[in-house]
Amino acid sequence: MAALDRAFWRGQRVLLTGHTGFKGSWAAVWLERLGAEVTGLALAPDQSPSLFELAGVETLTRSLVVDLRDRAAVEAALAGRSFDLVLHMAAQPIVRTAIAEPVETFATNVMGTVHLLQALRVQAALKAALAITSDKVYANAETGRAFAEGDALGGKDPYSASKAATEIAVQSFAKSYFEPAGVPLATARGGNVIGGGDFSRDRIVADIVRAARSRQPVVLRHPEATRPWQHVLDCVAGYLVYLQALATDPATPRALNFGPRPGGPAVTVGELATLGVEALGAQPWRHEPDPKSLEATSLAIDAGLARRTLGFESRLDAPKAVALTMDWHRRQANGEDALALCREEIAAYEDAA
Repeated sequence: MAALDRAFWRGQRVLLTGHTGFKGSWAAVWLERLGAEVTGLALAPDQSPSLFELAGVETLTRSLVVDLRDRAAVEAALAGRSFDLVLHMAAQPIVRTAIAEPVETFATNVMGTVHLLQALRVQAALKAALAITSDKVYANAETGRAFAEGDALGGKDPYSASKAATEIAVQSFAKSYFEPAGVPLATARGGNVIGGGDFSRDRIVADIVRAARSRQPVVLRHPEATRPWQHVLDCVAGYLVYLQALATDPATPRALNFGPRPGGPAVTVGELATLGVEALGAQPWRHEPDPKSLEATSLAIDAGLARRTLGFESRLDAPKAVALTMDWHRRQANGEDALALCREEIAAYEDAA
């Protein structure tokens, strides 16, 4: 696997949006470990507990609580600050929330990104920027074929459509402003991420953990659905390797998928839930269909381009990802420190690589 270059990251001034979220908190911990100077920009956590609070992520960053939907607030927060690299992870990330709140979702995911990019145009020292979208950006006819970066974008639900629209917005800013100024601006399309510290509502791992702690069965809407499951360590490592490459190699592609290794078996929601409840000794899951759901049944992405161009591919298959995730939650529930658990997993991942 392509390695993160500690010498490259040491002292880099990184703007990390979404640092109060699940993946953003892991990214902040990893960047701090690499020696980067991290400024976080996001809303306050929207759930309790949160990894951001449990791991004390605020103490690892210069934390700015800002709503990306407020253009003036974004520009004021960044005024007078200089950044070398930007990792834009802030978003409204929940599919069911997007269906219930489509206007707010488009405002955050599309216009929030536009506000950020507009504010970044004055950053004279900027070397590269990476915006995180989703594996759901593709027009999905549910044929079971894994989507590649050149496939058509689309979205039949507000979340998917907002992420596809974000891709187009980023491309327009890249071609109009950033690339002419010599600043690579790219997008990363990550798979369905699981890992320790995810307490978000309507997320499979968080639902399993909550059900186990309340001694109730977890309820699944679509146990037959398949997803490109990926551990947060693989996902965040991919993003950081990609951002490092963008800053050092002008030939790096401007859009990449990140997901499980190709050729592995498709893992359904039900299979993943079974692994999770068995690991925690929880009750078996229960199926409650949602006939109004717009969520895709089949989703897969082809991460081969990241392997060929970055030398990066995921290392943790679904069973290993579930085992690591449930071990983190079990140990944290037994009183171990959340930040220490994250650092331990990151160190082991780096050592194995």
